[in-house]
Amino acid sequence: MPDHSQAVVPAAIEALHLPAHLDGRAGSNRAGAGRAQIGADNDIDAIKAWLARFVDTRTTFDSYRKEAERLLLWATVELGKPLSSLVHEDWLRYRRFLQDPQPAARWISPAGRKFARAHPQWRPFAGPLSPSSQRQAAIILNALFSWLVQAGYLAGNPLALSRERKQRAAPRITRYLDDTVWAEVKATIEALPRATPREQEHYLRLRWLFTLLYLCGLRVSEVIGTTMGAFFARRDKLGVQRWWLEVVGKGGKPRMVPATAELMTELARYRRALGMTPFPLPHETAPLLLPLGGKARQMTRGGVHEIVKRVFEQTAARFHAKGDDYATEAARVMLASAHWLRHTAGSHMVNGDVDLRHVRDTLGHVSIGTTNSYLHSPDDSRHTETEARHKIAW
Repeated sequence: MPDHSQAVVPAAIEALHLPAHLDGRAGSNRAGAGRAQIGADNDIDAIKAWLARFVDTRTTFDSYRKEAERLLLWATVELGKPLSSLVHEDWLRYRRFLQDPQPAARWISPAGRKFARAHPQWRPFAGPLSPSSQRQAAIILNALFSWLVQAGYLAGNPLALSRERKQRAAPRITRYLDDTVWAEVKATIEALPRATPREQEHYLRLRWLFTLLYLCGLRVSEVIGTTMGAFFARRDKLGVQRWWLEVVGKGGKPRMVPATAELMTELARYRRALGMTPFPLPHETAPLLLPLGGKARQMTRGGVHEIVKRVFEQTAARFHAKGDDYATEAARVMLASAHWLRHTAGSHMVNGDVDLRHVRDTLGHVSIGTTNSYLHSPDDSRHTETEARHKIAW
């Protein structure tokens, strides 16, 4: 344990000055030279680089700063080591510390009061964290360390080895949005301003993108690599016209995705706003998703991911605005990516009792298990069931 007479005194990160042996420049978990994607050379600057992504959503920024600040202070004060030297065993100790931050005089505000961050009586905690707040801290800090690894600042994530004990079996797919979070994501899009032509175009493009990702379960690579001409209509044996979307998935494998009435309505709405015909013409080369301004060029994967991530950040801010009871939802949606919408589509289809074979064929999975990999879903039956049971319901 460090000598606290010589140790760092807990202070808000803006006023914190760490000695050279604690600032992280020589942290044992620092990534090798030449890997950095950010300019930060110490732990405080690295945290600030991560937090800079959230400056436009104040509640999210404050929540994330709080958790990063707490861990940084605990590491330097209680362990006498920089954040960038933490290992998995340190994380386990910190989890126990959150249950009862001691010594209280050092870590807990007097009588649980809230003081301004510059006040001399400010402390990082108001008291022990509840189980839900502990889970929220773990989610946020895992996101921090994952980002620092991705940014080339850290070599590894000390939280990655942690596995929470479950009282019940975990769902097979965990990276998806439950009904509460998904409803809030849609509400975020519906709350967007539409006063100007550009705002209207932005709103309709988001509606179309999220409809496409959710109803079709597409990968981002499939969205940007598919043209409007990939839509086609054909009649079934009863004479009913059905729309389909042909995409090329992993390994260059083509598949047909049911284009439901909801999907085609959103497509027509989006195309009309761009001055196009309601439905695509054969061999049309315009991409499925266009940049603002309607230029007929393919968007990048990074551009689409950034659009989706921005919606998730705004959704997290909406949850934070609802109060502390929604902190877990806010933290979870901040971890989500565009690919979560594909998992959300599959999970919601299964929960809506869509035949597993239909889900398999729509998402382009090789099989639904070794025992039924030979099953084949008749296309028209798949279209009918998807139409009836899988809706976005704007």
